[in-house]
Amino acid sequence: MKELDLILKNIKNKEVLPIYFFHGDEAYFIDVAVKALEHDFLEEDEKAFNQTVVYGKDTSYPEILSLARQFPMMGDKQVIIVKEAQDLRLNEEEGRQLEAYAENPVPSTVLVFAHKHKKLDSRKKVTKALDKGKFLFLSESIKDNNLPKWIADECTSLNIKTAPNISHLLAEYMGNDLSRISNELNKLKIILKEGEILDGAIIENHIGISKEYNVFELQKALGAKNSNTAFKIAYYMGKNPKNNPFVMMLASLYNYFSNVIIYQTMMGQPPQTIASQMGINPYFIKDYAETARLYPLKHATRVISILREFDMKGKGLGAVNMGEAELIKELVYKIINVDKIKMKV
Repeated sequence: MKELDLILKNIKNKEVLPIYFFHGDEAYFIDVAVKALEHDFLEEDEKAFNQTVVYGKDTSYPEILSLARQFPMMGDKQVIIVKEAQDLRLNEEEGRQLEAYAENPVPSTVLVFAHKHKKLDSRKKVTKALDKGKFLFLSESIKDNNLPKWIADECTSLNIKTAPNISHLLAEYMGNDLSRISNELNKLKIILKEGEILDGAIIENHIGISKEYNVFELQKALGAKNSNTAFKIAYYMGKNPKNNPFVMMLASLYNYFSNVIIYQTMMGQPPQTIASQMGINPYFIKDYAETARLYPLKHATRVISILREFDMKGKGLGAVNMGEAELIKELVYKIINVDKIKMKV
């Protein structure tokens, strides 16, 4: 998030705005920015007099704006931080008050709102006023296909060297919980010895993700039509449903075989172009090339139909009394033998 990097750089350089209104679905970026304003802007001896932290459920906009209009007791700036600002009521009158403040903020106050998990209504005048003043910052969730790159960038910023596929492995198993991913990477940073490379074994030991038995390895085995490995992984995943949610596995395989179809339709174009369309690192193109060879377009399309069928079965439609373990094994069998299975019309 380039905007976040700029915000953090400006805070470090003591170049701040009078208002920061962070809002949006992704709480992690908001937390990082607010933490920097809370801990890195004022000196420790200034915080006791010039820093106030309140919570949305315990206050109101008139009270917050009253605090914001006060002047610092010591030093040049005071910081007012409103955490959980999404719990604040914002009626029409309060909206007008915030709008008026946004148009004429107190220069000696840094007023910070952490409005998580939802956006402000872009149609409202107060939102437009905050945006016009360049005080509004939207924190959007990272798309699944961009998550491995974000993880790889985080590893780079922490000076963590990784083995190939590690960012994808973490993305597959930890989902887009950026706070959890960041916490785990910071733990690994402490654990890793100088020059040590982060690989699957280290992740399995310290995070609990099995490199051998996970959805990423399952899709590799299916992509290579390695039935023995695929069934072995399927058996393990079926025995550990809490660590291997069926819905997540289906979503991962759906994305994988959708990319195989993209590869099929773009075959012959430069690998960089295909990788960009698929939203992956060009490093992985060779894997898709091998899978595309084993799953021609007709068969890859059938796999998508099979995954949709099992999505319905996972919801209890057409699979009475079938547990996830049985569903996973049947799914793997059908994908491996997709060229032999007649599809229902």
